[in-house]
Amino acid sequence: MAHELEFVNGVAQMAYRLSKGKPWHGLGAPVGDDMTPIEMMKAAGLDWNVAKVESFIEFNGQKIPTGQQSLVRETDGKILTQVGPGWNPVQNIEAFEFFNDFVSMGDMAMDTAGSLKDGRIVWALADVREGFSLFGGDEVKGYLLFSNPHQYGKSIDVRFVLERVVCNNTLTVALAEKGQPAVRVNHRSQFNAERVKELLGISHRKTETFKEAAQFLGSKQYIKSDLEEYFGEIFGKSAKEDKVLSPTAERAMAVIETQPGAEFQQGSWWQALNAVTYLCDHELGRSNDTRLASAWFGGNAKRKVDALNLAVKMAEAA
Repeated sequence: MAHELEFVNGVAQMAYRLSKGKPWHGLGAPVGDDMTPIEMMKAAGLDWNVAKVESFIEFNGQKIPTGQQSLVRETDGKILTQVGPGWNPVQNIEAFEFFNDFVSMGDMAMDTAGSLKDGRIVWALADVREGFSLFGGDEVKGYLLFSNPHQYGKSIDVRFVLERVVCNNTLTVALAEKGQPAVRVNHRSQFNAERVKELLGISHRKTETFKEAAQFLGSKQYIKSDLEEYFGEIFGKSAKEDKVLSPTAERAMAVIETQPGAEFQQGSWWQALNAVTYLCDHELGRSNDTRLASAWFGGNAKRKVDALNLAVKMAEAA
């Protein structure tokens, strides 16, 4: 299953805005540009609730409570995870209603929505109608990503991401004042959408800040030894005596001049950063099945933040 996308009765649980193009091999339901958040939720097959149900084991013919509860999808009885009594589930409709005001005022447009990992992660992505163009045509657009996990140990995650259009690479942008890349709300707290909106600080300045960083990176040229050091820090160095870089770092060196969009600011730290985001979004991981979750929420999401910070630091020293 592509990118861990959930299938129910053979149907991909996803909807996407057709005018943007077909993502992920065209899986999911194509929709128009004027979908409300709730319409997008239904088109993606996400109009279901979860319920907490007491969990039991059978022993010597008796049902014994485990002290935990199962989080069960009400439409088909699928057990999504085991949780404790303090877990507060957030229903999918609450996640999509988060976008209502933004969409109704024309500040955002719903872009994609779907479920990963057999329904354990539900996401909604909205176009925030912010973006910029660099270096004579290198276009970058902004999106707000909301993930609602129905899985123990996972928090609600709301983050602002930028996408480089030429290659669909995503870059995570720090949102909170302390520089965190996302706003997270654990399931032991009651979800407060208004408080999350305050913390997000969705504003023009977020896009402008990244644009300034990108322009700076594009103005600074790397030398080969610094580039090797950069990829070595991001992807690791080799333990072999006859090699300096890990295989992934060597792959980054190989794609820097062939990656999509390599024609923009050749030899610059902008090109170096985008070699990292290209590998994270399109090549790293055991397969396509795991790549998306890692690029958005997992290790590769953090790797991209680290890569941006390190690229700026090394460009400043150049």
